[in-house]
Amino acid sequence: MEKNQENTVLNTPEKIFLKKEYDDFHDVRHLVVNELKEQVEEILGSLDTNPVISGRIKNFSSYFSKYLKLLKHGANEPVITDLLGIRIICPFIEDLAAGESLINKHFNIIEREIKGHFTFKEFGYESTHLLISIPPSIIKKHGNPGTNIAEIQIRTILQDAWAEVEHELVYKAEFSPFDEPMKRKLAAVNASLSLADIIFQEIRGYQRKFTSEMGKRRETFFAKIEESTDNLLFENDEHVKENKVSIELENIPINTENKSIDDLLVTALSAHNQNRFSEAINQYSKILELKPNNQICSIIYKHRGMANFACSQYNEAINDFSLSLDLDSESYKSAYYRGVVHSVMKHYSQAIDDYSLSLSIKPYQSFCLFRRGQAYYHIGDFPQALADCENSLALEPDNNSVIKFKELLLLKLKM
Repeated sequence: MEKNQENTVLNTPEKIFLKKEYDDFHDVRHLVVNELKEQVEEILGSLDTNPVISGRIKNFSSYFSKYLKLLKHGANEPVITDLLGIRIICPFIEDLAAGESLINKHFNIIEREIKGHFTFKEFGYESTHLLISIPPSIIKKHGNPGTNIAEIQIRTILQDAWAEVEHELVYKAEFSPFDEPMKRKLAAVNASLSLADIIFQEIRGYQRKFTSEMGKRRETFFAKIEESTDNLLFENDEHVKENKVSIELENIPINTENKSIDDLLVTALSAHNQNRFSEAINQYSKILELKPNNQICSIIYKHRGMANFACSQYNEAINDFSLSLDLDSESYKSAYYRGVVHSVMKHYSQAIDDYSLSLSIKPYQSFCLFRRGQAYYHIGDFPQALADCENSLALEPDNNSVIKFKELLLLKLKM
């Protein structure tokens, strides 16, 4: 009986009228969706990641099917709220809230719904759906699209992948598996994708914290380099004296029980950045005791060498940088850092060899050229020092330290 009723509805002039109305608004709707997409792209441009944004208009077949479904559930004049849609696909879970917050600031949100089911009956993957009012400025510019509402969906890449597959396997085919093993398989896939999203977010968090700690560590290390090398050139420069770095050693124990290599590294870097260099060295050594692969060992030796340098333990630092290079012959930074330590120890010929090695691996390093020029200066080879200085300035013309060094060299050469 229900099937006959549905056929009666399908054969009425209502469908013909709706199709004509749908076609009449077709061009305007495309213009409105494109404008909305451009606005959303501009709004989300401030995010660290680059979400993929697309726009779509519900085709007439889907539109009419939903229209009939709403009629069946008692709606006298069905309103299709997702006729115009924008989809935002984000790399990480954290981007969902950030993206939604930006959308909320720039559009009038009529309704918010988190869609997603995790039962055996329905296998939907979570997705945020926002109904927004189409800005009057867009309607004024392009005309009436036959609706004043648009839907914005915000998902991760994996959420979108599942939604697309689910649409084909379950929703579109009107299929819900009765076989228990099949239900469990679908539930397992769903859970695996959810877990993958969570793991990706955890890795992203590690990367962010690691990058932050690395940045702080480099600042301290480079300040120590400037204090130890530049002062030898400009011993009477009061500005340099006022900006010396104070290195304080503290021994504050850190609990490292049951920690992964990633945890230990972040802990070591945190100690390093807080000038707890002895503790940092201990943590780096514990990582090495776990015997990770050669690439990781090379990185850890490099970090430990920097900590030893900060403690003015120069021989230990040289040994660590050498071990790093033994494990990774392409580690141009280890060669550069070893050259810095040799410069501080006034082993200028060895420093020049190390800087040259670093430059042979990665030629265009402004600071490495600058430091090699300083080493040439100290052995009295002013022409070669000037050549390195000029090459350094070619790469970084606004570096005041190099400019000042060039002025000193020109005086020495009486040019």
